[in-house]
Amino acid sequence: MDFPRILIAALRGGSGKTILSIGITAAWKSFGRKITPFKKGPDYIDAGWLTLAAGRPCYNLDTFLTQKELILESFFLHSTKGDIAVIEGNRGLYDGIDIQGSTSTAELAKLLQAPVILCIDCTKSTRTMAAAVLGCVKFDPDTNIKGIILNRVAGPRHEKVLRKNIEYYCDVPVLGAVPKLDWQKFPERHMGLLPTPEHGWAKDSIQAASQIAVRYLDLEALAAVAADAGELPVSAALQESILAKAESLRHSDPKPRPRIGIIKDSAFQFYYPENIEALEAAGAETLFISPLDSDTIPPIDALYIGGGFPETHAQQLARNVTFREQLKSLANHGLPIYAECGGLMYLGEELVLDETSFPMAGVLPVVFGFSKKPQGHGYTVVTVEHPNPYFKVGTQLKGHEFHYSRVLKWRGTDNNLTFNMKRGVGFINHRDGVCYKNVLATYTHIHALGTPSWAQAMVRNAIAYKKSKK
Repeated sequence: MDFPRILIAALRGGSGKTILSIGITAAWKSFGRKITPFKKGPDYIDAGWLTLAAGRPCYNLDTFLTQKELILESFFLHSTKGDIAVIEGNRGLYDGIDIQGSTSTAELAKLLQAPVILCIDCTKSTRTMAAAVLGCVKFDPDTNIKGIILNRVAGPRHEKVLRKNIEYYCDVPVLGAVPKLDWQKFPERHMGLLPTPEHGWAKDSIQAASQIAVRYLDLEALAAVAADAGELPVSAALQESILAKAESLRHSDPKPRPRIGIIKDSAFQFYYPENIEALEAAGAETLFISPLDSDTIPPIDALYIGGGFPETHAQQLARNVTFREQLKSLANHGLPIYAECGGLMYLGEELVLDETSFPMAGVLPVVFGFSKKPQGHGYTVVTVEHPNPYFKVGTQLKGHEFHYSRVLKWRGTDNNLTFNMKRGVGFINHRDGVCYKNVLATYTHIHALGTPSWAQAMVRNAIAYKKSKK
């Protein structure tokens, strides 16, 4: 199976690979190419920008959260819809969770047999960058580094010295050189780019990144690298599974489908597209709603509240009393609700920001405060220890967490906390997963491909709730 593909990597985080990935994607799109974007690792913000740049969903590929066979399946299934797949790596090329580099960008590149374009920050460095590139090339010869992009170049002389040394010592072509830029089209917050729904000039920023790519990168050479990626061997069983899933997506079940509401707006924006697609594939009709835009909740049979930054909209969320009170009433009457991170905070009693308290939905007996540093950041592993509507006791789940919020007051007990943290910080006392009636709210984000039982449970609970209302 032949999919033109390219993976943008770097020596470390903050080297500029996200803006370059966005720029390459947007530039190729402006030339009439259909780009399928992917993001390596657990990331919502970069994926949001890539989605905007490509004009189509960005899918996450994560070898910690998801089995390799399912990553290949997802890659094949979505890549068929485009001309070139652009995959943005994360952190440094070889950074992983252990000494073997498991879950690294390099391991994903090898799994997908994708040629790697290495973005390097050349600030105050010349010949040493050749040593760094050569180290990456020699460190794992199975990682196919096919080009270099120089970033933050001081001027023509600096670029000339860098090119000459890298191409001489490393035998890898330099396919672009981006100078130091004195503008800030992509404001940063919380260790990443600002979420696109919060950035009023998002489309202007995409256009600026596209112009940078057109001006400073050899886009035709990059396209040739992608085209030369070659076939990716696929087993007969995997091909059959891919074709079956593609066929099922073309035919919807005519039976009445339970309605699952999804709170999605600039306060709650962190959703993997795979999670929403999994709900639909499991038999649900999905409906987007927002407490920022509406005072009422439409008729639904379940509710999914993803992560985001409710603290940046705390005043507006607090003012919508009607929505908050309706949500609390629905929860008390058994509406199935699954919430992650920002959704967890919204279900609590209050958010306390700079000594000012903002009332939230009041479904859960908890008050949240905030810190300047992350309180939980990285992969999580949890064991399900208490009965709940979504996961069987004894199940082990893999996810990730990223939050600046912390628990100020908790009037529940450990028996109300479903998960025991094997890895990560969680909610409190090395536990996570606040359970109340048909509500389960957690700091841990899951990926539907890695936790396929989740979507089935959501739909099952929605059907049961729908029947109970008759």
